[in-house]
Amino acid sequence: MPKITFKIDGKQCTAEDGQNLVEAAADNHVYIPTLCHMKGEKCLGTCRVCMVKVNGKDMAGCTLSVSEGMEVTFDTPELNDKRKALIEMLFVERNHFCPSCEKSGRCDLQALAYRFKMHIPRFRYRYPFFEVYSKVDKLMLEHNRCILCQRCVEFIRDPDTNRKIFSMRNRTNKSMIQVDYRLANKMSEEQIDKAVAICPVGAIIKKGQGFDEAYGQRKYDQHPIGYEVDGGTNSK
Repeated sequence: MPKITFKIDGKQCTAEDGQNLVEAAADNHVYIPTLCHMKGEKCLGTCRVCMVKVNGKDMAGCTLSVSEGMEVTFDTPELNDKRKALIEMLFVERNHFCPSCEKSGRCDLQALAYRFKMHIPRFRYRYPFFEVYSKVDKLMLEHNRCILCQRCVEFIRDPDTNRKIFSMRNRTNKSMIQVDYRLANKMSEEQIDKAVAICPVGAIIKKGQGFDEAYGQRKYDQHPIGYEVDGGTNSK
């Protein structure tokens, strides 16, 4: 397939025509952070952390396809502050207590907070009350940590019926992930592990398994998130 050229912050890049921007950027060693997009999967556009500017407009990078001559602005003080504000809002609207979380050290949200040097959010903590859903035999849903990225909703399905196992209920600040416990109880170990792995935070927990990696072996201790893409050159 013929290649096209485009620019990110003035850097000349090449990609396949129509390739997803986040993935095309990664191929050119530019890390555009995202909490909802998964390589090779359809765009969700729910988190907006991948915000870029194209033709003067702020847009979710994961919703864009690259084209010949496209010019993308990503790494600016304005966009980075908006990105940081979004990360802060995700922290304050639920109850994230990283020291007690099974996914501490392997959490994408936590890692992005470090990358963008989030110390004290500019927004007031809401401290909502959420119960832990534990009716499924082998899974728990910790709603206090959920960021509503909808990865589990879109990418985890019953293999026999193709029905969604997870779904959204309610709207606005009352939105929550719910689970069809009958379908969830049919999930294979492989499906359960996939659901836990694709969750960018610690909202989906496998019962009977806590801290499955020693603290000294945590994913983001040695290198910041995105290091495998840009080698850490663009860490904030």
